[in-house]
Amino acid sequence: MAQDIRAKASDVGISAQKVRLVIDLVRGKDVAEALNILKFTTNLAAKPVSKLVASAAANATKNMGLNGEDLYIHTITADEARTRKWRRFGARGRFKPWLRRASHVTVILRERGAEPAAPAKKS
Repeated sequence: MAQDIRAKASDVGISAQKVRLVIDLVRGKDVAEALNILKFTTNLAAKPVSKLVASAAANATKNMGLNGEDLYIHTITADEARTRKWRRFGARGRFKPWLRRASHVTVILRERGAEPAAPAKKS
């Protein structure tokens, strides 16, 4: 039976659109390979994603007793979080809004070779 190891980072201070560019690089890869890719990615979003993947892998090995070498990134998503609205004042008394976007990043790890649990059949 396969176990899903989930980890979530809430309110990452980078927009979901920018985080998706980084998570597309590591989707479906082994954890060690994904961490190596993120280490050498110059995008600002690579650091929180790397910390999240490393945290999920540590949870799998420490709490679940799984082998860290067999883990891969099954699912990784970046969803929109709240948007902070800041204000700048423009010429002639106008209002210039700045939207500070954030995101929620979720990662699900699985073991290679482990089959997912089959749903119960109705009789």
